[in-house]
Amino acid sequence: MSGARIGILTVSDRASRGEYEDESGPAIRTLLDEVLVSPWAPVARVVPDEQGEIAGALRRMADDDGCCLVVTTGGTGPAVRDVTPEATHEVCDKILDGFGEQMRAISLAKVPTAILSRQIAGLRGRTLIVNLPGRPRAIRECLLAVFPAIPYCIDLLEGPRLDTDPQVVEAFRPKKK
Repeated sequence: MSGARIGILTVSDRASRGEYEDESGPAIRTLLDEVLVSPWAPVARVVPDEQGEIAGALRRMADDDGCCLVVTTGGTGPAVRDVTPEATHEVCDKILDGFGEQMRAISLAKVPTAILSRQIAGLRGRTLIVNLPGRPRAIRECLLAVFPAIPYCIDLLEGPRLDTDPQVVEAFRPKKK
């Protein structure tokens, strides 16, 4: 399949050991299938909650696999082993604070513990990395909240064009004069 390569990185000790079936990564893939009408190919990985392993997977997806977008799930809370934001900071050249702010705002409307969430987004070269929470329902809410800006961000990075189904989410692109 040709088209944009999109990384889906699940961060979970139990899923990486095969003790738990990963539901979050497949939830991201299902949502991307709903949102995107342009061709895309998933690059999926599962890693344990280890900063070095997360950072290594992010580097591989961006640098070696050529993903224009990498979406992570898990490891964004305050627990001791939640280190996905730290790994994302480690590999990114720029942090885009608005993504985390928007995701927390959407989540706070549903649950007061959203203030504990530490999702971030950033750029590694020409790759946008977005951290999502670990629960499928929260993944859907947060990704839909920020997705209108993702295609334009990928455009600015000179990546592949991502077109969306406007019935699901409408991508924002400035009007050309």
